[in-house]
Amino acid sequence: MDWKTFQALLSGVNKYSTAFGRVWLSVVFVFRVMVYVVAAERVWGDEQKDFDCNTKQPGCANVCYDHFFPISHIRLWALQLIFVTCPSFMVVMHVAYRDDRERKHMAKHGNESKLYNNTGKKHGGLWWTYLISLFVKTGIEVSFLYILHRIYDSFYLPRLVKCEVSPCPNQVDCYIGHPTEKKVFTYFMVGASALCIILNICEIIYLISNHQLWVLPVGPCVYKRLFSSA
Repeated sequence: MDWKTFQALLSGVNKYSTAFGRVWLSVVFVFRVMVYVVAAERVWGDEQKDFDCNTKQPGCANVCYDHFFPISHIRLWALQLIFVTCPSFMVVMHVAYRDDRERKHMAKHGNESKLYNNTGKKHGGLWWTYLISLFVKTGIEVSFLYILHRIYDSFYLPRLVKCEVSPCPNQVDCYIGHPTEKKVFTYFMVGASALCIILNICEIIYLISNHQLWVLPVGPCVYKRLFSSA
């Protein structure tokens, strides 16, 4: 994955975000993407090779590793980062759609005629797009935390696992490579994900409360028009 390109694309969302959204982007870049690229990937490395069992039975170590680690933490986090940032592009696409409408409208009716005072201003359809993207991001974060907890029973990473899966001849002890480092990074990434969930919830509350304060005094007719506009 080209993380620099990924970061450049997501940085375009920053100018359409609220203060909470900008903090969320900083947390994603600094505490998640950077930590993932610079440190976490190296700690995991060839984790299956570092998974050592006290038996020489052919295939035993492989099936035990697959049994206890059906999906790698590092690959799960990569998927999480991709999925959790995709909803932000909905906002950029909506603003691009507005820009295109504005350009066509001005070409037809002249530069003095405008559809929007600011194509990036969050009202009407764009407000809904932004709000939906926050709900989707929050849902994805919670889902991946649940998947991680469900697969490994907890966020705790043990030093030793006991395996009785065929073709192992009996119960064997298997040792995880770099268990302390992996446990620290697991807690860190889970904590960063939880912080992002809190920021998303705060931004949802902020958007809803400020939108109501701005729209309600102008009357039901204008309220309906603002919500139906793209």
